[in-house]
Amino acid sequence: MPSSDQDDDHPHDEDSPLFRDSDSSRRRSGPSSSAVGEVPVSQSIIKAASNVCFSFFVLAVLVVTVVAVTYQPPDPWLQSSAAITTSLSRVLPNSTFLHPDDSLLPTGEDFPSTSPSASPSAAAAAQRDTADDQPTSTTPATTCDPDAPLNCSDPRVLAAVRAFNAKAFFRKSIVFLSYEAPVPGPTPTQCDVAWRFRNRREKSWRRYRDYRRFDLAPGEGCALDITSVGKFRSGKNAARPPTRRNKKPRLAAAPPAVDAEINDTIPIVGSAAEFRKGKYLYYMRGGDHCKSMNQFIWSFLCGLGEANYLNRTFVMDLTMCLSGAHTEDGKDVNGKDFRFYFDFEHLKESVPLVEEGDFLKDWHRWDKKKKGPGRMTVRKVPTYKVTPMQLKKDRSSIIWRQFEGKEPENYWYRVCEGRAAKVIQRPWYAIWKSKRLMNIVTEIAGRMDWDYDGLHVVRGWKAQNKKMYPNLDADTSPDAIVGKVTKLIKEWRNLYIATNEPFYYYFDKLRSHYHVHLLDDYKELWSNTSEWYNETTTITGGKPVPFDAYMKVIVDTEVFYRSKAKVETFNNLTRDCKDGINTCNL
Repeated sequence: MPSSDQDDDHPHDEDSPLFRDSDSSRRRSGPSSSAVGEVPVSQSIIKAASNVCFSFFVLAVLVVTVVAVTYQPPDPWLQSSAAITTSLSRVLPNSTFLHPDDSLLPTGEDFPSTSPSASPSAAAAAQRDTADDQPTSTTPATTCDPDAPLNCSDPRVLAAVRAFNAKAFFRKSIVFLSYEAPVPGPTPTQCDVAWRFRNRREKSWRRYRDYRRFDLAPGEGCALDITSVGKFRSGKNAARPPTRRNKKPRLAAAPPAVDAEINDTIPIVGSAAEFRKGKYLYYMRGGDHCKSMNQFIWSFLCGLGEANYLNRTFVMDLTMCLSGAHTEDGKDVNGKDFRFYFDFEHLKESVPLVEEGDFLKDWHRWDKKKKGPGRMTVRKVPTYKVTPMQLKKDRSSIIWRQFEGKEPENYWYRVCEGRAAKVIQRPWYAIWKSKRLMNIVTEIAGRMDWDYDGLHVVRGWKAQNKKMYPNLDADTSPDAIVGKVTKLIKEWRNLYIATNEPFYYYFDKLRSHYHVHLLDDYKELWSNTSEWYNETTTITGGKPVPFDAYMKVIVDTEVFYRSKAKVETFNNLTRDCKDGINTCNL
């Protein structure tokens, strides 16, 4: 009998026919290299199939990796300006916006690519942030009298406030930039303190202002302890009082803005020589007027992009028409001011421009009356088919694009289609939302102490269109919302609901589980006693400005996007697709 060691060396069964035949063959013919390397056909097939499968697996991994690296999701809120361009291009068949626009178009401050280098104002703000955010020495005096009355100018007051804010707002995305000197409050133990801050969740470099009332008491050693703190902007003594208007107001003497950092005055050309020296691109009003805000911005940025490509100053009309798509009664409203909705100060610091009214006055006053040589030359461009590349070497003082054809031939954005799309870059970084509206956003978030969750409920016409959205109405019913939200957000949190549902009490069932906040709860922020009201009347010369539906959409959406946990309609509440049935994978 062979030993166990021998069995290990020869695992084949010696009694099998295969073993006996191969052994006798070796004895007859001697050793052969082909016989030694012979492999059964079945094993060769299996090995070849394995290699092919493994090759396909490696190829699939490479393809998935490349797609993952290069793919940009179509959600423009979370992506770059390139994604916004792609997204808007999808709704431009036959050069017209076909999709109803009930959502807010993102602007430059919403893109992660926005950086301080995008514009001079952002760079300056970044430098201020870096300087102001450095800790300063607040060492209190070495001697103190605990029985002495509180002196708000004592350095210990500011030191206590800084320490309190650093602890209270540590996890709330607030960056404190600078503090102002504390001022006395209404009682001997109170001080009002103001400071500048920014929110990390906001991509722009805007600075906001808060002022609160602090109750202080003597602590251990010479320190001061804060016993209670007021809510957002409760320290009224630290707020800058608005300048009182004259008893006999004049249109030219409007009250100054409450926010001293807003400077959206119209730039003025200094002299005739300076005016004639300039190179201008003038877009005459076209078919985009009174179209949706999405189309207006898409077209306006086309004009700015061409002006930048041609190295010219853009002539801008500040008067807008708000489309009925953004009004409560569905009617177009003319005579709106660009500064109601967008940050004109940031725009004029980001790109060279002049206001149309002043430009036409200066043109008539300083040039059209002049005769002979030295007058400004004008090239009129009657059609969008004359491309920016054809105008690149034009030396005319004014390139005047006239959009007089029929729609859609008279849309501004037609200039940036075709081959021009490869050379014209829309300056998304130049468009920010109005700081006046963003101040309202900041105040609402501040009143919830920057600690709240958000719920976005889309209903309106989409809930009524059962063909495109068969499940939306049922999935956003009060009972369905309660059942889903309670699984996603902890109970008794502050819950801000951004919605286009007009019925205020529609979300009452959530009040049994959360501290519910709706935009209508903050109407006093745009009432005739509000800062927003005083600031907008500086633009209109004292004429009241209605807080329209598009302003509400801006504020509602921006408050939602500053929340912590977010529950969205088409990601969490309903099975329907955002753009209608069968569009989820587009």
